[in-house]
Amino acid sequence: MGRFVYWMNVSVDLRIEHAPGEEGGGSWLRIGESLHREFNRRARAMSLFVEGRTIYETMESFWPAARDDESLPDFLREYGEIWTSTPKVLVSRTRDSAGHRTRIIGGDDAIEQLATLRAEVDGDIGVGGATLATQLLRAGLLDELLLFTHPVILGTGRPLFDSDHVPVELDLLEHASYDAGVTLHRYAIRAAGSTGPTAG
Repeated sequence: MGRFVYWMNVSVDLRIEHAPGEEGGGSWLRIGESLHREFNRRARAMSLFVEGRTIYETMESFWPAARDDESLPDFLREYGEIWTSTPKVLVSRTRDSAGHRTRIIGGDDAIEQLATLRAEVDGDIGVGGATLATQLLRAGLLDELLLFTHPVILGTGRPLFDSDHVPVELDLLEHASYDAGVTLHRYAIRAAGSTGPTAG
């Protein structure tokens, strides 16, 4: 069985964008070469990407062309290669076609289809998009959070999750620090009734 891993850059107050339309490109992000190489390493280890339409179209607008753009640094070209070559699922009610090894899931049963997909895939499944991640969390399907926290308090903007969900307990799996004060926190999401990890 696969694991749905919600991967996101966040501020200290758990905002994923400060102004509408930033789409992962806000000036508050501190993404240098060493951090991007870490992104590349982790992305390459994913078995599959599952993305909402907004995130997918943001990625689609840049990374396929970046793959072969010799004017870009090699670590950006590498990420372009990773994104285009990794199998992807686009969750959308409005798109009916997509390239770059992308399958489209839509309709009222999208979460049920993703549950079936999770059961069929081995390894980590990267989740992109707050709306999609919130739906997976509410359905009890989200397994991990992979948060790269940038040292800024935004105060306003899009939160990591949409509101109106019950408290969810987490267990810290991994912590790391990178250049410019960026930190990684990787959490397991406890299943209902879980008392946390056990030794063994």
